[in-house]
Amino acid sequence: MNRPTARDVAALAQVSRAAVSFVFSGRAEGNLSAETQARIKKAARELGYRPDEVARSLRKRRSAVLGLLSDEIATSPFAGRMVLGAMEAARERGHQVLLLESRLDPAAEAEAVAELRARRVDGVVYAAMSMRRTAVPQGIDPERAVLANCLPQEPGSYASVVAHERAGGRAAVDALIDAGHRDIALLGGETDNIAASDRTRGFRDGLRAAGITAREEWVLRAGWQIDEGYAAALRVLDRAERPTGLVCANDRVAAGALLAAARLGIDVPGELSVVGYDDQDQMADRLVPALTTVALPHLEMGATAVRMLLDAADADTPVDRTAAVRLKCPLITRDSVRPPKA
Repeated sequence: MNRPTARDVAALAQVSRAAVSFVFSGRAEGNLSAETQARIKKAARELGYRPDEVARSLRKRRSAVLGLLSDEIATSPFAGRMVLGAMEAARERGHQVLLLESRLDPAAEAEAVAELRARRVDGVVYAAMSMRRTAVPQGIDPERAVLANCLPQEPGSYASVVAHERAGGRAAVDALIDAGHRDIALLGGETDNIAASDRTRGFRDGLRAAGITAREEWVLRAGWQIDEGYAAALRVLDRAERPTGLVCANDRVAAGALLAAARLGIDVPGELSVVGYDDQDQMADRLVPALTTVALPHLEMGATAVRMLLDAADADTPVDRTAAVRLKCPLITRDSVRPPKA
């Protein structure tokens, strides 16, 4: 079967070939009525027509391909969301994503960068699966790159898209304060970690705004894992005077806290409310009780990074390397938070 052409679409829609070109090059607004645009798109669907991206990229001297280079795509529970967001945003703009992984191996990183350069990709998303400052591999042009879920070692050297971790920490403690809690503990993440530190600052912001003085013996750095959450929760719960609410570094720490509460015979959420962080797939909504948590916007991070690249490419301008986008971390309300007993 011959591939349908723009001329075939024009004939079926009873418009000029130029009108078809306007629709599929993004120049229809202001040139064609909404009715005409709809008629052209309907004809294209009926014929199974798609623009020739190879010919278009040759005319524009662009490849219609973006690179996504990450440190640990295969092993991160959140990688799928970021990759999906990047791919969906790229597809909306007629692009595909070439996905490469380095596992933080310098040799593999150098090989990946060489591959991206050989493919003449239109831009690169350099993604980390845990929030950190990073040394971007040599050969990645800051004028055609955006960092996702990480920050450059030198501020202003690369554009970045990250979660607003401090606001997320504030949202977590606000969920407890809004439910009526005032005796609130924090089982924070690792020391010397950007995300953990920002979430702790947000926790303190929320207490301060509510006129609550943080009890330092209830503000712990637990870590990120279930066993660390379990041990830290025992430290604050196995005492006569204990908090009625817990903010946890992530959902794994929250799972450990639920285990500690069960061992001590503390009912959740009847006697203790718990808030997690991450909204981790196959975990947060399956714990008992289902976990109220703050979601990391991995899907939006991938999509936003791609749109920043393509906006710059379409305008034929370099990416603004000083751009630092922080995305909202929404609160996901489930069953683990309840007003404290009188």
